Amino acid sequence: MAADSGQGSTGIGEDRPLKRGPLGSWVESSIQNPERVYRAMFYVATVIFLFTTLFPFYWLLVLALTPQNLLTNVGLVPNGFNPASFITVFERVPFHIFMFNSLVLGIMTTVIVLLLASLAGYVFGRLRFPGKAPLMLGILAISYFPPAAFLIPLFELFTGNVAVPLLGTSIVFGEQLFLNSPDLFNTPWSMVLPFSALFMPLSIFILTTFYGQIPDGLEDAARIEGTTRLGALFRVIIPLSAPGVATAGVLTFISVYNEFFFSFLMNNGEAGNWAPIVGGILGLQGQFDTPYHLMAAASIIGVLPVAILVIIAQEKIVSGLTAGALKE
Repeated sequence: MAADSGQGSTGIGEDRPLKRGPLGSWVESSIQNPERVYRAMFYVATVIFLFTTLFPFYWLLVLALTPQNLLTNVGLVPNGFNPASFITVFERVPFHIFMFNSLVLGIMTTVIVLLLASLAGYVFGRLRFPGKAPLMLGILAISYFPPAAFLIPLFELFTGNVAVPLLGTSIVFGEQLFLNSPDLFNTPWSMVLPFSALFMPLSIFILTTFYGQIPDGLEDAARIEGTTRLGALFRVIIPLSAPGVATAGVLTFISVYNEFFFSFLMNNGEAGNWAPIVGGILGLQGQFDTPYHLMAAASIIGVLPVAILVIIAQEKIVSGLTAGALKE
């Protein structure tokens, strides 16, 4: 009886249920059901992406469809409906020529970057030499330099204001002769050369990772058949690294197409002088007015080629980035 009474209603030895607050209850349910947490995180990330990325494009569409005299009272929906803005853009400025210039600059830079980055990626990915890691670090450091740091020297160089003395000319001709830099202002090269230097380090890093994963036996087999190192690069290594090459090319083209700094400063903004899309958008401004609806319409038109390219190449980009992140 005493034993029974000792184990009576006191509850000694029994686990009492813990009282948890809202946060503790949420953590416990998250541990028991992790899929629910992943789903909630996905929804949160999607909402943030839609708000920060797609909302600006929606706002551009609202401005483009709103008539100019109603822009002061515009809200989250178009204050009117004026799709003629997309046609007026081409009537006020030759916007198709500006788009063509941007496409040409992007293609030229992409070809140069892929060619040189493939050679550099082969050296860094498949050869061993002293100072390899510091040299790669120095190349990658170039991509972190602000473009403004190169503006003054490049502007002086591309406008023919840099003179280099020719050695020995004072002895032969009795006076020192100088070689002036070429005048590249208002030409594609004044933009393509800085673009190539700024966007090449990323391509070198991507291609180095891919080229380093190709088995040595495949290249050795090509070398036995009489192919040179350069031939093995273009016939064996590059075809096997197609996702990486496509990723580097697409990222380079998009970066050049969206570049503003050198695109604005290395030309006078005229379509005939290779001014890209930024020149066309700014050219819509008048002396006494700023047609925001036309500039918004031009921005939407200008972004369409890149959007189509991303939609077509998104599978290559994703597979290239994920495959390059794996070490086999």
